[in-house]
Parts: sequence; structure tokens; C-alpha cells
Amino acid sequence: MPHCIIEFSSSLDISPALLVEAVHHGVMESTLFEPSHIKTRALAYEHFRLAEDYNDFIHVTIRLHHGRTTQQKQQLTKLVLRQLEKLSLKSTTITLETVDIDTESYAKAVIA
Repeated sequence: MPHCIIEFSSSLDISPALLVEAVHHGVMESTLFEPSHIKTRALAYEHFRLAEDYNDFIHVTIRLHHGRTTQQKQQLTKLVLRQLEKLSLKSTTITLETVDIDTESYAKAVIA
């Protein structure tokens, strides 16, 4: 765990693979998780509406099991944001959030 979900505007002038790598690197930099447990994926949106000052957006949701402090979550989003800010983006709004997963109802299966 965690699950890192990147939502972004399809008109963003950057490779989705670069977004995934930036977010993944920021999460690894936090040292809060085993690298093999970090899962990162991206989803482009073709239809969206933003404030007039921005053409594109990136929103990252980091879903976690309970147990991280507010300070750890703040550090995590700060590190991920720093990695995204290194990308050559223009007219883009970037937002991040952490969300605690309801561990009691979480289910997982690995099918080989």
C-alpha cells in the first residue's frame, strides 16, 4: 500500500508515464512504504472544466491504510508535489490528497 491515482487533463502536454514516475518517485522518497507495495496509475480526462486561469490539471489521490500521522501525510504530499513541480508544466493546477482506506472492508486477491 499505497494506491496512487493520478487524474489529469488529456490535453496536458506531458507523457502519462512521466506523471506516473514523478508520483511514484515522490512516494518512494517518503520512505513510509516498502517500494514493492507502492502502486501508481494514471487516468486522463477528456472532458473537464477549470477556472479560467488554467488550461490543465493534475490531481493525485493517495489511498492509504490507517496508521499514518497527519505530519507523515503532509510530508508525503509535499514530496510528491515537489516531484510534479519539477516537470515542465504551464498553465496547470496541481492538487493532492491522502485518503484513509476503510481497512475493515478492504479486500485483495492476487491471481497468478
